[in-house]
Amino acid sequence: MSSLFQHVAITKDVTVRVAVNFMPEQSRIGAGRWFWVYHIRIENGRDERVQLKTRHWRITDSLGMVNIVDGEGVVGETPLLEPGQTHDYVSGCELTTNQGTMEGFYTFAHDDGTLFEVAIPMFSLAAPADSSV
Repeated sequence: MSSLFQHVAITKDVTVRVAVNFMPEQSRIGAGRWFWVYHIRIENGRDERVQLKTRHWRITDSLGMVNIVDGEGVVGETPLLEPGQTHDYVSGCELTTNQGTMEGFYTFAHDDGTLFEVAIPMFSLAAPADSSV
C-alpha cells in the first residue's frame, strides 16, 4: 500500500492516503501550465459510519501564491463510509509554476450530525527538471 500511496495522514481513525503524478501530456509547459493528477483513498477505521461533507484545500505554488479551495464533497460526491469501508477518487491540479504543494482537510459528519475534521497530508507537486520553461 505504501508504494502506491506516498503520503498518509490519520485523524480520529480515518486514514487519508494520497498518490500524485505529474502529467506531461496534459501540461502546456510552453504556456506556463503544469498539471498533476492525484488519487486519494479515504479509509474509515472507526466503529461508526461517517459521511464526508466538505473539503478544504490549500494549494501553494513555488512563488508562494496560495489558492484556497472550499467546496461540498469530493468530485461531486459526499460518500457515506461504513466501518471498514474505503472511498477512492481521482482529481487534478494545474499550476503556473513547475512546483508546489497541496494540503487540507475534509469535514465529516457523525450519524448525529456533529462534525469533525480529517487532515489531508501535505504532498508535493513537482515536475521533472526537464519540464521547466
